[in-house]
Amino acid sequence: MKKLNDDLLEIGGRKFRSRFILGSGKFSLDMTRTVIENGGVEMATLAVRRANAGGMENILDYMPAGITLLPNTSGARNAAEAVRIAELARELGCGDFIKVEIIRDSKYLLPDNAETTKAVKLLKARDFVVMPYMMPDLSAARDMADAGADAIMPLGAPIGSNKGLLTREFIKILVEEIDLPIIVDAGIGRPSQACEAMEIGAAAIMANTAIATSRDPASMARAFRMAIEAGRLAYLSGPGRILEHRAEASSPLTGFLEDR
Repeated sequence: MKKLNDDLLEIGGRKFRSRFILGSGKFSLDMTRTVIENGGVEMATLAVRRANAGGMENILDYMPAGITLLPNTSGARNAAEAVRIAELARELGCGDFIKVEIIRDSKYLLPDNAETTKAVKLLKARDFVVMPYMMPDLSAARDMADAGADAIMPLGAPIGSNKGLLTREFIKILVEEIDLPIIVDAGIGRPSQACEAMEIGAAAIMANTAIATSRDPASMARAFRMAIEAGRLAYLSGPGRILEHRAEASSPLTGFLEDR
């Protein structure tokens, strides 16, 4: 079995020791740095509108050295808009990683898988490392993988809801069938839910609202870090089997209890 120190997450040719990706959209700029440090985060998202050249509120000034930036295409309603936002992010110095986020539904904020697949293909042709946010649908995930996605980011529940792994069984299918890192994004509301997602084989967790709306974001970030590591270690260890129809003693009972 791999030791945690040797168990690295690889995306787009880059290796990460941390499997906790921070969504930074709901933090003050000062708190962003604190949460990154407490969570042991090595990759963080940012909305392109918060990165600007020379402005007073530039989130890039608050990102610790060594962080891999993952700008998202928040606000895009189709593939063409997503590509424009990605190119703007690269021009602003945010690098080549991009989280594709295409949403046309303003109530539930559910991603559009068809337009996202188009965007993945267009962005790979422009040499981006592409990580699409999606509804956990196997056919769509296969299409995105064929289009060149570097990871798949299925939602656990509607974004910002903190409802947890409502799509658990569909995420398990993606873990089993897609040969790319599966990163659970959106809906994770508790460290225990992050741990559960890691136990079923998710490669990483992205969280934002769960931490930003907690009473103590700095401590909650540390709790997520510990839960993600515990879940990953459990997955690598292989959880014990389940008995459906009887019990089994923890120590031998031969000659102690008679069958009835």
